[in-house]
Amino acid sequence: MPAPYSPEQPMRVVDIREPGGPEQLVLTERAQPVADSGHIVVAVSAAGVNGPDIIQRRGHYPPPKGASDLLGLEIAGEVVAVGSGVSRWRVGDRVCALTNGGGYADYCAVLADHCLPIPAGLSDVEAASLPETYFTVWSNLFLPGRVSENCVLLVHGGAGGIGSTAVQLGAAFGAKVFATVAGEVQATFCRGHGAHRTIDYNTEDFVDVIRTEAGGANAILDIIGGEYFERNIKACAPDASIVQLAFNGGSKVNVNLMPIMLKRLIFTGSTLRSRSDVFKTQVARELEEHVWPKIASGKLKPVIHQSFNLAQASEAHKTMESAHHLGKIVLTP
Repeated sequence: MPAPYSPEQPMRVVDIREPGGPEQLVLTERAQPVADSGHIVVAVSAAGVNGPDIIQRRGHYPPPKGASDLLGLEIAGEVVAVGSGVSRWRVGDRVCALTNGGGYADYCAVLADHCLPIPAGLSDVEAASLPETYFTVWSNLFLPGRVSENCVLLVHGGAGGIGSTAVQLGAAFGAKVFATVAGEVQATFCRGHGAHRTIDYNTEDFVDVIRTEAGGANAILDIIGGEYFERNIKACAPDASIVQLAFNGGSKVNVNLMPIMLKRLIFTGSTLRSRSDVFKTQVARELEEHVWPKIASGKLKPVIHQSFNLAQASEAHKTMESAHHLGKIVLTP
C-alpha cells in the first residue's frame, strides 16, 4: 500500500537507472507531488504502459519542458488534492487522466482539464488503459474527420493497445475496419472487437486484400513505417489519409511521390505528448461527449492483457516488447 498522501513525504516510483533495456527500470522513492494551480493530485490505482514509455526508457523520447521525467502517460485513481482554480474535481472523486509523465508512481499530479470521470461499470485498471490510446486515436482519426460512417479503415497491428482501440472506435462509429494481425489468436481477438476482416501479414498481402475486397482504404493507421510506407500508398483509395503514429519497421524510406499526387493522398503523423494543453483539453471534452457514453453502455470495452505491480515494471515492458499482447498492459501500485 502507498504511504498516506502528505506532500514532500516519500512515495514509490519507477525510475530509469540509465537508458537501455527493461532491466534499467528500478523501484525507488521520491517526494510526493503537490497540486499546483489548475492541477490535481491523484492516488494512482493503475497506470497504463504504452509505446512511448518504451522509447523514453531507451533514451529517445525526452519529456516536454516542465514535465515529470518519470514514465507513465495515463492513470486512474482517487483525487487526494486539488489546486487553485480547479472547480470540477473534489477530493475523493475517481478519475482517469492523460499525463505528461509521472504515472509510474503512488501519486501523480495532472492538469485537471486532462482528467475524465471513470465510466460507469469500469474498474480503475480498465479506466487507466483508456486515456493515452483513446486521446491518440480520436485526435488523429475522428477529430479531423478522417474516419466516418461506411468508410474503409485499415489498422496495422490491430491486436495491440493503439490497434485494438482503433478497431473498436472505427466499428462503433460505422467504419468498415480491416486489421493486420499475426496468427489466428490475434485474428479472433480483432474480429471479436469489431473488425470486418483481419489480414494475417505472415500469409496474406494487405495491399491485395484491401484493394480486392474494398477498393482501397479511405484511412490507414500505421505503427510500422519502413517498407509499409509504399505499400500503404498502394493500398489507399483516392483522397485517402495515412496516419503514422510509430515506425517499428524504420523511419527512413525511399519513396516514389507520384502516386501520392495522383491519388490526392494525405500523409501525416503526430505525437500526442507534444501537443498543447488546450488541444488535449479539447480532445478530453470530445471523448467525454462522444465516446464515454459508448463505454458506459458497453458498446466499447477496454481490453486488458495483463496487469503487473509497480515493482514488476521491467516485466511489463518485456511483455509489451514481445508484441504478443492482446490489448493493454497496466501497472497497479
